[in-house]
Amino acid sequence: MSQPTTTRFTIIGAGAGGLCAGIKLKASGQDDFLIFDKEPRVGGTWQRNTYPGLECDIASPLYCFSFAPNPDWSGPFPPQPEIREYIEGVAKDHGLEPHLRLGVGAVSATWDEAKARWRVRFDDGSEVESQFVISAVGMFGPLAWPDIPGLDTFEGTTFHSADWNHDHDLAGERVAVIGSAASAVQFIPEIAPGLAKLHVFQRTPNWVLPKENAPYSEEQKAAFRAQPELLAEGRQNLFNVVEQSLTYLEPGFFQAAEEMGREALLAVKDPKVRAKLTPDHPFGAKRPLASNKYLQTFNEDHVELVTEGVAEIRPKSIVSTDGTEREVDTIIFATGFDTQKYVSAIDVEGRDGRTIQEAWRNGPEAYFGVTTSGFPNLFQLYGPNTNGGNSIIVMLEFQVEYALRLIAEADRAGVDWIDVRREVMDEYNATLQSELDQVAVWQTGANDYYRGEDGRIVTQWPHGFAVYKERVEKDDLSSFETGKRSA
Repeated sequence: MSQPTTTRFTIIGAGAGGLCAGIKLKASGQDDFLIFDKEPRVGGTWQRNTYPGLECDIASPLYCFSFAPNPDWSGPFPPQPEIREYIEGVAKDHGLEPHLRLGVGAVSATWDEAKARWRVRFDDGSEVESQFVISAVGMFGPLAWPDIPGLDTFEGTTFHSADWNHDHDLAGERVAVIGSAASAVQFIPEIAPGLAKLHVFQRTPNWVLPKENAPYSEEQKAAFRAQPELLAEGRQNLFNVVEQSLTYLEPGFFQAAEEMGREALLAVKDPKVRAKLTPDHPFGAKRPLASNKYLQTFNEDHVELVTEGVAEIRPKSIVSTDGTEREVDTIIFATGFDTQKYVSAIDVEGRDGRTIQEAWRNGPEAYFGVTTSGFPNLFQLYGPNTNGGNSIIVMLEFQVEYALRLIAEADRAGVDWIDVRREVMDEYNATLQSELDQVAVWQTGANDYYRGEDGRIVTQWPHGFAVYKERVEKDDLSSFETGKRSA
């Protein structure tokens, strides 16, 4: 990659989305593509995140590609190493290795109007020119760090849960965890037993439901291998159940789930601690969590739940807003990701020199989460407003199929570029925001990361994923401006 090269498709990201795009390109007879990732191996978020206890929160029949069922999951909610191994195996089995350029991160992408080509630059100084760019950077890219006075003065160890320091031994230490959502719920029960003291700083309590995660027996796995139709049938049945239960406009499921959450909280023995762990928002207002061990951790004498905010960090301690000072050896930040970057995590310049950052100054927006007006031939996977309660693997397949169908229509029409019409995108997003406004649980103020600076929800999809599929299948090239290159 020391010399500039050309390829028809540049795919940015070698996680589930980028690999899905490559596999479906090959299946359609197109082999002229390259997949780039700044990480040294494929897997995306399942390659980067390695904290203790990390496992999937979507049941395994749905957390695999429809074209690559896996009969060998250890259980319904497989751990991170299994998922990473599965993704690596899929890439190898589908012949993607010659297309991979790993350890090479995209820095910028610039549209050349005359050539109708994207020029993508990478952190090793190389450049690639391509007709189409598929961004598979997704939602969970840049880490989110809190702005706490005195953090730079701390003399102990600090790290983010999404960049776990496996070289540091926590045994016998006094540890503070700042954050109590998805990652914290998984790793806190794993690290707590070996610590001298654990302080969990919680800003907002979350609903935590139990997981039915009994391991699959060898007999079950053998049946899956012998009868692949069992996997397909189980996948479809589970998809239907999730679609019906996570209908955001139907409150019945959420009421039942909240009752389950209150029942789970009874595992916490101290009523004062239990009250602090009880959410004051309805189930569904924030991302639902699941664990069979998290709530029980607060029954341990050396574990403290702190609900006062962090006022400052000193060289050897953390001071909460009530003035209490707690000496700690290590601080772990379980503060998540900047979930609203999407493709703007790199510098993208589209038509007339307009950047994606300028286009998204009021928050990210796209047409079906895939295309943004002013940025021809740029397709996003897991883009704005495509997050939901079902499996993102399913959504990624729907989006890749939609993008490749549009490209095939453009080829048949003999055009070099397509760009979603501004009025089409605006009308789509106006309707979408109206639908999002009808989701009552998302109007409670509890879902911090869902909303952009202008107050719009920019991450969530308000319906089942089957509705998304139905709508994109009705779309065609008439929604797009098209043209040919002049140079």
